[in-house]
Formats: sequence, C-alpha cells, structure tokens
Amino acid sequence: MSEEEGRHVRRKRYRGNHPRSFSEKYKEHDPQKYAQDLERVLARGDTPAGTHRSIMVKEILEALAPRPGDTAVDATLGYGGHAKEILKAILPGGRLYGFDRDPLELRRTTERLSASVIPPEAPDGTFVPVNANFSTIAEYFAASCIGGADVFLADLGLSSMQIDNPERGFSYKQNGPLDMRMNSEKGQSAREFLAEAPEGRLRDILSANADEAMAAEIARAIWLRRGSLATTRDLAEAICSVFPKLAFKDPEMTKTLRRCFQAIRIEVNGEFSSLETLLASLPSILKPGGRAAFLSFHSGEDRRVETAFEAGLASGLYSFVSTDVIRPGHEERYNNPRSTSAKLRWAIRA
Repeated sequence: MSEEEGRHVRRKRYRGNHPRSFSEKYKEHDPQKYAQDLERVLARGDTPAGTHRSIMVKEILEALAPRPGDTAVDATLGYGGHAKEILKAILPGGRLYGFDRDPLELRRTTERLSASVIPPEAPDGTFVPVNANFSTIAEYFAASCIGGADVFLADLGLSSMQIDNPERGFSYKQNGPLDMRMNSEKGQSAREFLAEAPEGRLRDILSANADEAMAAEIARAIWLRRGSLATTRDLAEAICSVFPKLAFKDPEMTKTLRRCFQAIRIEVNGEFSSLETLLASLPSILKPGGRAAFLSFHSGEDRRVETAFEAGLASGLYSFVSTDVIRPGHEERYNNPRSTSAKLRWAIRA
C-alpha cells in the first residue's frame, strides 16, 4: 500500500445546524444513522436531503381503498412513500407494480421497500419494479398478460430527491449542469434542447406551460444566449436579465424563475403528452370497479385529468369521478410547504 493510499481521509465536516450544500448534508442522506437530525429537519418544515415527503397519503388511501389481494400500480414510484402504504394494505396476496423513469431512484426505492415492507415469506413478484415512462403502462400490461389493476396511483409531482440535487439541474436555487431529465440516460438535456429550440417555440412553451406574461421577452433573452447556457445559473441569469429592477431573491423574481424552469422541464420530459397518453389508456389498465387517483401540482396537469375523467364518465367508462378537487389539509400544508399546490382527483372504472 502506498503512503497516499494508507493516509486517513477525514470526512467533510457537517457545517452548523443548517448546511447549505446538498453534498454536505450527509446526515440527512443516512436516515437510519442520524434519525434525530432528520426529526429536527422535518420539524422545521423542510425535506431532508435525498428523501421525499409523500403528500396526501391518508386522502389517497381513502380514495383508492386498497385491500388484501389487490393488484396495484404506482405509476410514479419516486421515494416509495405512497407505495409503502399501498403494499401494507394489499398484503397478503396482493401485488404492486412500481413504474419510474429514473433508474437510480427506482433501484434505491426497491431496496428500501424490500427491506422495510415486504415480509420474507411473501412470494416472488409481490413488488415488481419497472423502469419505464407511465405512458407505456398499458403496453406493459398487455405484453405481460396482466388482467388489470384494482388500484392505480399517479403522483405527477417531481420528487424532492431530484429537485434538491443540483447535479440533476431541475432548480435555479443551486448551480448545476442544465439537465432536467427524469432519466439522465435518455433524451435531450435542457442544455441541448435550449441550444436548438427556435425563439418562437420557446415563447410558446413559456406561455402554454407557465402562463408567463413576459414569455416573448424571456424567450428572446434565452435564445440570444442559447450557445452559452451550460448551467442552471446561466439559465437563471438569462431570465433575470429581462427584469433588471428585480433582485434575484425578490418574491416576484423567484416566482418567475420557478415558472420558467418548470415550463422547460415539462417540455424536456414530454410530461403533458405522456400524461395524455396515460389518461387515454387508463380504462384499459383498470379492472371493472378499479379505482384510480391522480395527484397533480400544475394547472395544466389537473385540467387534463379533470377533462379525461369527465369525458370517461359521460361515455360510461367510469361509474364515478370525484366532483370536487381534494386539497391537503391545513396541518399538512404547514408542515410540508411543498404540498401547497397539490390537487387530488379520483375515478372508478365502470
């Protein structure tokens, strides 16, 4: 062993009670070892780094009413918080198919569920992880000769593990590569997309996906810098250049940045088109009497779900759809600010 190989490498110091860097929050990344630290993070209304706080779990379970022996689908597995509770409800005898586009998080969540929820005596196939876009679920069911689902959940929100990790490039809050892909191994990154997108298309995306009043001006600023947009900070600076009188942390500026980043992310990942494909195929996925719930965080998502459910009810595909949108309670909104914009709708297959 060389001198360099044998030298002790000191672990990075956990700086203060509230470290800012994602990589410095190693205590939050290891919940089993640092449980007390996580409790403090949760108590102040934050989400621990590398984790996700599932939203409206109680309301979703009430809408879906999972029972032992059910076949269930979690179309957006994420951190597995909803899947964990659904698995508890459908065991023994049930089976859960967990779909996710992100291969890294899918593997981690599969390991967590296998270790914490699925009993050793459960048969193989009690939980089936599938690395795929939820728009392909109907094709997967048909190819696998699966008779249909009793329970179906789609949480359309972005997982905190992805938002908070600067390496994924989803947020303007920390500098990182301009990626934004749900699956960083497939498709165009946001940097590649913005380098090629015509100015008119950028304007239409910001207008349609974010209802941005200054869509034309922001699209122009992004397009003029298209060759030099490599990081999230580069994109944020291009957007901020349209508003020279607003400071970066001005509430109006942060709202605009959030809307624009979200609009571009939706386009990079084809989120609306994937949702429309899923909603069109959903009746073929559900068994008669099967229940489906959709948790959305964007007016464009909620509008598409509402329209599809109402059309399905009118045509006889659904026997019941929730007439009013369900929102998180006051306590959940207070304890988890990221739940504030959540909307839940559900339907029952005829």
